[in-house]
Amino acid sequence: MVAGNSYALSSWLFLRVLGFIYFSAFISLAVQVRGLIGSEGLVPAIDLLNRHRRGGFRRVFRLPTLLWLNSSDRFLSSLCWTGAFLSIVLLIGIAPMPTLILLWIFYLSFFTVSGPFLGYQWDILLLEAGFLAIFLTPMELLPRFPPSIAPSPIVIVLLWWLLFRLMWSSGLTKFLSGDRRWRDLTALAFHYETQPLPTPLAWYMHQLPLWFHRISTAIVLFIELVVPFLILIPAARCTAGAMFIGLMILIQLTGNYAFFNLLGIALCIPLFNDSALSRLFGLEHWHPAPASAFSAVISTFPALLILLLSVVPLSLLFRRDVRWPPPLAKVVEFLTPFRLVNSYGLFSIMTIERPEIIIEASENGVDWIEYEFKYKPGSVKRAPAFVAPHQPRLDWQMWFAAMGYYHNHLWVRRLLMRLMEGEPSVQALFKLNPFQKDRPRYIRCVLFDYRFTSWKERRATGAWWRRERRGLYGPGVS
Repeated sequence: MVAGNSYALSSWLFLRVLGFIYFSAFISLAVQVRGLIGSEGLVPAIDLLNRHRRGGFRRVFRLPTLLWLNSSDRFLSSLCWTGAFLSIVLLIGIAPMPTLILLWIFYLSFFTVSGPFLGYQWDILLLEAGFLAIFLTPMELLPRFPPSIAPSPIVIVLLWWLLFRLMWSSGLTKFLSGDRRWRDLTALAFHYETQPLPTPLAWYMHQLPLWFHRISTAIVLFIELVVPFLILIPAARCTAGAMFIGLMILIQLTGNYAFFNLLGIALCIPLFNDSALSRLFGLEHWHPAPASAFSAVISTFPALLILLLSVVPLSLLFRRDVRWPPPLAKVVEFLTPFRLVNSYGLFSIMTIERPEIIIEASENGVDWIEYEFKYKPGSVKRAPAFVAPHQPRLDWQMWFAAMGYYHNHLWVRRLLMRLMEGEPSVQALFKLNPFQKDRPRYIRCVLFDYRFTSWKERRATGAWWRRERRGLYGPGVS
């Protein structure tokens, strides 16, 4: 007989998927880290560290990062590649607990110093899930399958709680935002076209009739607002997990959200107990030992801490002016840099336009040539691409910059300066540098409005996009 109420198999599978997520995150960062936060990058980590060097030992807690030891470009790259190697070690299953501790510290080190380029919801979700995973691992050094000991039920419940907060908060923020596109169920009529990095399938989804988008929007709100409560019902957990996984797959097919959807699927795995997974692994007669008393004890403290801190983001969904008791306020202030508990909620306000920043350069101030980004929209005839789980972080951040004002994104001017100087680490973030030999004398950002073409327009022109020039995004550089 299989221990139906144990979660040894789902924990084993969850840790392997988490290892792959860490691997993709570190590899993705490794190929762009110098251009983003290197010494000659867009937001140099050394600049942030230098501003806090007089903080004494407390600076380590305000800015928890290994870069206090060394902030050179070589160290940044080494940290990425070492993180990728440790991810493979976790996939194999060697010394999972110390490996997970190091992976969490490495990723937190990058998150702390990367400014706008590593502040996405999947980054903080990975830190929160990675921290919980430390207490999920068996106390062993060598890999073993099938697992011989079930994990602590306390940690399983915390993973359920994290998944519940992720999904329910995402739905609740949409409802509380007051955005009429969510309330009249037309949000997805805009979403496929205006999301940061659509896939080719997003173009086809955008062509579907309005009634389809309204039904789809209603289903999304139902899954995010109602289905999370099925986690509380043992007989319905597998149903909730299947619905969440289905939603994550559909999002993955139409949008490039780095490793977010894969991590969402990973968090669904602990909803399936050993009875549900035993046939998948061919272990009908396998029986794990119950969790040890030691694992229950060491997971109790993080459980109490996380449940206490969870009050903060959930309360802030309803009110922004909450006054916390001084002891709790101090605990929250101290632990906030470690991102143990976070708030979630993607696309609470649905964007209905798609401004895009196009960088142009010239040698004479008359004839302008575009810089081609690797993945974000540029040439109207270039099809959107499947990119995830890799995240081109400059391409992503350009979407946010286009939604805001030039003076609120100081790194944009630094980007123009670095391109004019011919900085190799920054040029590597682009697909095409039109000035391979000579540096441009003038460089500027131009704002365009992008829209998907219709079936008729695409058949006639072969273009995926149509665009209209709005004007300059900010002052140019010469």
